[in-house]
This record gives sequence, C-alpha cells and structure tokens, in this order.
Amino acid sequence: MKRDIPVVNNEKYNIQIKGLGSGGEGVGKIEGFTIFVDGALPEEYIEAGITNVKANYAIGKLESIIQPSPYRISPPCTIAHKCGGCQIQRMDYQKQLEYKTQLVKDSIERIGKIKDVIIHQTIGMNTPFNYRNKAQFPIGMEDGKAALGFYAKRSHRIVPQHNCLIQHPVNTKISSIVKAYIDKYNLSIYDEEKHKGLLRHLVTRVGFITGEIMVILVANGESIPNIDNLVKRLTYEIPEIVSIYLNINKEKTNVILGRENKLIYGKKDIEDYIGDIKFKISPLSFYQVNPIQTKILYEKALEYADLKGDEVVYDAYCGIGTISLFLAQRAKKVIGIEILQEAIKDAKENARINKINNVDFYVGKTEEIIPQLYKNGERADVVVVDPPRKGCDRKLLDTIIQMKPKRVVYVSCKPSTLARDLNYLEKGGFTVKEIQPVDLFPHTGHVECVVLITRNM
Repeated sequence: MKRDIPVVNNEKYNIQIKGLGSGGEGVGKIEGFTIFVDGALPEEYIEAGITNVKANYAIGKLESIIQPSPYRISPPCTIAHKCGGCQIQRMDYQKQLEYKTQLVKDSIERIGKIKDVIIHQTIGMNTPFNYRNKAQFPIGMEDGKAALGFYAKRSHRIVPQHNCLIQHPVNTKISSIVKAYIDKYNLSIYDEEKHKGLLRHLVTRVGFITGEIMVILVANGESIPNIDNLVKRLTYEIPEIVSIYLNINKEKTNVILGRENKLIYGKKDIEDYIGDIKFKISPLSFYQVNPIQTKILYEKALEYADLKGDEVVYDAYCGIGTISLFLAQRAKKVIGIEILQEAIKDAKENARINKINNVDFYVGKTEEIIPQLYKNGERADVVVVDPPRKGCDRKLLDTIIQMKPKRVVYVSCKPSTLARDLNYLEKGGFTVKEIQPVDLFPHTGHVECVVLITRNM
C-alpha cells in the first residue's frame, strides 16, 4: 500500500532534528516521513523549505533555526557555509566524534544485523586542523575571472580558496602564486562542458615529517606557456618544493589526474614517514591524507593482527604498501595485492628503501589474485583488507571464508559497506570482535574504522 507523503515541494515546515545522516546532514521526521536538511544539527528545531520529494524521504533547505542545538558553534572557517568540504564544522568537535561513533553503531546494527560487538569511541585529534597532506584545487572561471578553490556543495561552482583550515598552511601560498601566474599570462581555463581550455587542477602533496612538497599542474594539453617562470617563483618563494609535475589529462572526465606525468622540476618523488617507515610518494600514489591519524589507524590494525612472527599475511588493496610494511615488521611473510601498477611499483621501492625483504607485491584485482593463490594451495594466517568505499568484492569474501584464516582485520572508510561485508563474514563462520573508529577527516561526515574479526572454532 502506497503511503501518503506529508510534505510537498516549495512549502515550509517546522522540523525537530533528531540525528545526522551519513553525509553530515540533519535528519528529522514529519509524521514518520524522513527529511534531510543540510546545515541542521541534532536537537535543533528549525524551519525548512522542501526542495525535493522522493518516495521514502525528502530534501529540505534550512530556512531558519528556531531553537539552536547546544552543540552548534560558529565555524572558524569563513566560507564553511559555502564550501562542500567541511560538512559538520558547525558542530562542536567532541560532539562530532560522538556522532561518528553513533554512525558506526547504527550501520553495524541496522545493516550488519550485528549486536554483540564492542564498538569503541572514535579516536579524535588533539588539534583537528591543518591535517591534510594532499590538496586538489579545481581551476575554473567565476565572474569572468580565473579562480582556484573548492567546489561549492553539490555543484562544480568554485568557491575561491583563501585559507583552508584543514589543509596544510603552505597551500594558501602555492595557490596564490599559481593564481597570479594564470592572471599574468592570461592562461586559458578548462571548460568541463565544452571540453576546451588548458588548466584543469592544481594538486599539492606535502610530506608532514620531511617537509618536502610536490606541486602538480593538471592540463588539457602537453605543455603550459611560460612554465619556467612559474617554477622559478614557486621554488624561490617556497624552497621546500622539491618536485613539480605537469599531469596530462585530455579526457572528458571528472577524474582529476590523467595517466601521464611529465617531471618539469626536481625529484620524481617526495618522501614522508609513518612511524619509522619511510615512503616515497609519486603523483598517482594513494597515501592517506592525515598522517597523524593514519599512524593510529595502522597501529591498531597491527594490534588486531596479533602477529607472533610465524604468520603469512595477505594485505588486500595494499596501495603503496603502507599497511604491508607495518605488518612485515612482525610477520613471517606479507603478500600485498593492488590493481594499480604504479602503486605496486611504489610499494616495491618502499620495501627496498626500508630494507624490508619479507614482503611480495602482486599487480591485479584482489578478487582474482587471492582466489588464485588459494587455488594454488597457498594460505594466509591473517588477512588484512582496506578496500575502497564500495567495500570488498564478493569473490574475495568467499575466498576468505573458504581459506579460514585465524583473523581478518578490516580497515574501512564507509560504515555502510563495512556493515554489509561484516554480516557476510559472520554468516560464513567468523565473529566480529571489536571495532575502533578513527577520525581521519575532522569536520567532515567521513569516519574510518579498523575491525578485528576472528574465525569460529
């Protein structure tokens, strides 16, 4: 029976906000019908204008706050209400951590159907600002002028960057130098709709421990006019810049980086450390953006792996070998699998420079490599998975269930897909023991988790 929908488009309603959605939007109900309102916080009474009505929910626009939440603060960033980056900066940070813990609990219970599991409080940062070691600035036209910044909420309209409080402070200086260079030489800017114009993005990577900086200019072409002048100014004003690339992206796509990179200044890689392990980072490397919290996350993964020195460990979706090299310090052997050839090249080099010899890396789909290893008679005592947001492929989970490792350590960046996969593993003979959420992305709706899963005897 089709239910009556109690709201209509373009009408305003008073709503009490009860919680937050996975994207940081406020969640309330009218006659049991769910309303999502961006910018609203739990325990607020608001007026919202309905902008989009679906069969099971509606989207509302925050018109006014009738009674504010006790956890509402004035965001320290002056463009937080425009930029799409920090969805919950308006919430007290300790309350953000509570929200993320509850988000994990709700997903595990509602989607995973798992109740008897320890879910720890989310580990936050002492100072939750300036934590990102990678920035991606779209370059576009706003009001007839070139602009570098961030996309506004749910759009590709650029909010000009001035001083992003979650980025490394050096990015403000880099972006201002690049903006002045674009203006001086009147360089053409890429138009997404027409697929014309030259400059698309500015990408920066910073080694938090080493201080080394990489600058990447993404262009719809194989050269940029007067690039030598930009290189001279950047390296003179910011001597920590040791690597500058031109990344060529001629595709009609929303993917930021193309596959071809031209080194136009300095070193091929920058270096950084997580704990005592050194990593070389290239333009296309996947490297966690918050090195402080990443160390906490990986140490917890290593704790849950509970290695004694005689285990074979599989590290699925290994990237440039970050978790693999942590595990290899205590395991007999680690096998890392990653689909990107460039990442595996970096992983092998990272193993070499750290003199870690008990790790092998394979290029390919995890859901193909690990089943093949199992078919060939190889086994893992411990399996670590760190999949993308979509979660693990079913073929991989089936192989883990058949292989019956003693422990599985699941590192997740999306609670809903984590919960789905944990439910599948529990049905396959495993028990979820405990979950530790870690706040890698303060002021956003994202939360990472590391999970200990053991095999039923």
